[in-house]
Amino acid sequence: MPLTSTDWVVIVGYLLINLLIGIYYRRRASGNTAEFFISGRDVSWWLAGTSMVATTFAADTPLLVTGLVATQGIAGNWLWWNQCLTGMLTVFFFARYWRRAEIMTDVELTELRYSGKPAAFLRGLKAIYLGLLMNCLILGWVTRAMVDIIAVLLGPAIAPGKVWALALGSHTLFHYTLGEPHHTALLICIFVLIPFTGIYTFIGGLWGVLVTDLFQFVLKMGMVIVLAWIAVSKIGGIGALTLRLKIVSTETAKAGGAVANPLNFLPDFSHGFTSEALWTIPLISFVLFLGVQWWSSWYPGAEPGGGGYVAQRIFSAKDEKNSLGATLWFNIAHYALRPWPWIVTALVALALYSPHGGLTPSEAFATNHEQGYVMVLRDFLPPALRGLMVAAFLAAFMSTIGTQLNWGTSYLVNDFYRRFLVKTSTEKHYVNIGKLFTVVLVLASGWVSSQLVSISTGWTIVLGIGAGTGAVLILRWYWWRINAWSEIVATIGAAVLTFVLANMKFSGNSESPQFSGSPVLSSANPSPPKNSSLSIAASIPAFTAGSPSPNSVPNSLRFAISQPISPTGSPESSWSTPPSSPSATWSSTVSPSACSSQ
Repeated sequence: MPLTSTDWVVIVGYLLINLLIGIYYRRRASGNTAEFFISGRDVSWWLAGTSMVATTFAADTPLLVTGLVATQGIAGNWLWWNQCLTGMLTVFFFARYWRRAEIMTDVELTELRYSGKPAAFLRGLKAIYLGLLMNCLILGWVTRAMVDIIAVLLGPAIAPGKVWALALGSHTLFHYTLGEPHHTALLICIFVLIPFTGIYTFIGGLWGVLVTDLFQFVLKMGMVIVLAWIAVSKIGGIGALTLRLKIVSTETAKAGGAVANPLNFLPDFSHGFTSEALWTIPLISFVLFLGVQWWSSWYPGAEPGGGGYVAQRIFSAKDEKNSLGATLWFNIAHYALRPWPWIVTALVALALYSPHGGLTPSEAFATNHEQGYVMVLRDFLPPALRGLMVAAFLAAFMSTIGTQLNWGTSYLVNDFYRRFLVKTSTEKHYVNIGKLFTVVLVLASGWVSSQLVSISTGWTIVLGIGAGTGAVLILRWYWWRINAWSEIVATIGAAVLTFVLANMKFSGNSESPQFSGSPVLSSANPSPPKNSSLSIAASIPAFTAGSPSPNSVPNSLRFAISQPISPTGSPESSWSTPPSSPSATWSSTVSPSACSSQ
């Protein structure tokens, strides 16, 4: 897709706006760690919630949804729509708990909820595990997706054999001959986009991330809506799109195999419990999505019981009411509003490029359905909007990268460096260490992205490692038998089981099993029974890892969670005040009524 000088001006202008936002907030972010990591707990619900939505709108998300729709129809999105259940649990049960805790990271909760050396070990483990390992894997797969997008969007600008040179007078300062486009795109991500995002994150802290997220969300959401509208218009309208999809269904059925209606919101149950029909998901998958997966597996942005960067935005909210409003807005926008422009564009791609009945059949689309989104963009977007669309994809990429860098750094500073290495130093020292860790994460994520062979590789590892931990993360708020060893066993057990089972072959299978949604990217239908089995297997040892007495839950946490809310939305008493009845148990003091709205 050729870009004009005007397009490049738009792209450079977009980058400069992000940098200026980071510079604007540099003084505020440099004051102390609370300002750098949680914006001084002074963020309104709409800004915190929009930042969550912007973060989950990564460069790979439209491509993933296109792949789901092309193989499983609209119903295929239940693979991730099921996570709305855990999101709403966070809204109505856990958002107030998190904000009331007055902590800086969700990992810090471990030493409030548990006690002793196991709690300290768990805190350090999760700081490294989430802040470095999982964070770099997430950054890696998002970068791999951006590589595919850049290879198409920049097209001729990074064609093989093209020479990039920088000269000063008669002296050549820089000379480079481009190779394979995907390799060049990877270099652009590693040496330009990720470091640039790291700069404004480094300078502006969470305030810089939040405000750039708002700007980026408006830009990228506006452009995906424009693309969906243009694509439908070019194909002849909704009526013509529906008719063409019927033709595609008919021709695909003639080619052999069962098909369902790709427009169905729910799976086609008439195809049976384990059907392999195209454009639907088996009933067993749907049941397990709604019955097991949403509560059993940890996934960034949909952590059971809340956590991760969602919890970070909750901590940054002005008060408990703003924290609830932020998570509610996030879940409505994330699950109910934002996906539909992607889905419409994905249906247009199916109608256009399907090898059976498509208007312009494409072998590339048949080989890689996810490319359909970028192909529609390439074929239908007017030249005048190409620069804005490239900027929109940069926004999708950078909003996720910025959040992951700041979130991961908060763990490494607050829960590892400050907790175990340098316990007493100035706030300025910890802010500077946070900036140093940001640079480390930039370098580490660049290396990981260069090692991942595909988006699905990183996605599969993250989902597999997170399987089985969800139940512990929810029950720790309510059940006194959950202790530090429960979380340790769940965390390590899920990782060990994932890597062991990934290399195990079962009788009758010709290839290694794939867990936690990876089949989404490699076959027509997901195979959640494997992921659900892994989740349950990882959960069982966690519940038997320890059996503390009811009074082993720290009184300060038990009291704080159960105390009533004042009309202002803040706790009526201080956390440091012990309960009047120390013998009260965790299970009796923590109840949903403690978070009832006022």
